[in-house]
Amino acid sequence: MILDKKRRTPKKEGKTSRKDAEANNCRIVSELLDPESTNGDAVQSWRVFRIMSEFVQGFELLRSHGLAATFWGSARTDPTDTYYKAAEELSAKMAKNGFSIISGGGPGIMEASNVGAFKVGGRSVGLNIKLPFEQKLNPYTNESLNFDFFFSRKVMLTFASEVYVYFPGGFGTLDELFEIVTLIQTKKIEPIPVVLYGKDYWTPLLEFFKNDLLEKHGTISPEDLDIFHLVDSVDEAMKYITKEIKNIKNVQQI
Repeated sequence: MILDKKRRTPKKEGKTSRKDAEANNCRIVSELLDPESTNGDAVQSWRVFRIMSEFVQGFELLRSHGLAATFWGSARTDPTDTYYKAAEELSAKMAKNGFSIISGGGPGIMEASNVGAFKVGGRSVGLNIKLPFEQKLNPYTNESLNFDFFFSRKVMLTFASEVYVYFPGGFGTLDELFEIVTLIQTKKIEPIPVVLYGKDYWTPLLEFFKNDLLEKHGTISPEDLDIFHLVDSVDEAMKYITKEIKNIKNVQQI
């Protein structure tokens, strides 16, 4: 028996109050914290420190890199795919020009970008996330971190680089694209080169931006369409990136 402090009457063990039940059903407990813990609140509180440690480790890793580029794209892209080969070629050229290449550390386009940097002796970084499918750290990184939480990894990837390159991908790629575009649009970060690779893939989305968001509904401004740049070849991408990086350096020197 447990003594209820307010009523000074015995309270049966094993009984859960409505308030406690609601708290346990809260998404903070069920998804962010650790509902399977046998040690209750103490272990759940320590989980917050695990989140903090991911931020600390991520920033410590990234601060050692100067000029960097982050690649995004589908984890399902096969090494025989045209986009895989393009990502590998582009990352190799950028690594030769002094870029650290950063990816989500998994397979597909992420692997392709790490392969390109790795093969030319460049700095190849993987910020991996533990998932029940698709994702495991590819072997072409010379620096890496594993994350348990998407949001802490997302912060690292968002603030990692001076250039962001997006190849065709799924929900995760689009999520990361909208994150960067929103931060630039709202001036939470300085404008940086955002490269969309692959006209066949990106053109329908860009037409939706222009025809529906801008012209039909007025939910974005005309200048918002200038945040990103569409390319369709490695040479075109490299030319744009080189020009934009020079402009950024000139602005910083003024």
